[in-house]
Amino acid sequence: MERTAAVSDKGIGLGLLFGLVAIGGALVALVLPGGPASAWGFAAAMVAGMLSVFAIQAYL
Repeated sequence: MERTAAVSDKGIGLGLLFGLVAIGGALVALVLPGGPASAWGFAAAMVAGMLSVFAIQAYL
């Protein structure tokens, strides 16, 4: 009996997408220091980074 596994690139794609969102949020936090926009940028970077790791682990 042969066993096969379906391999998907969805985890890599989602990981890259959330990684780019995390970089964007970090840039917002860097460019606009000391304000609500900086806080939201940092929060977006942290959440997107977490989702990036989760997407890669969930689909691989």
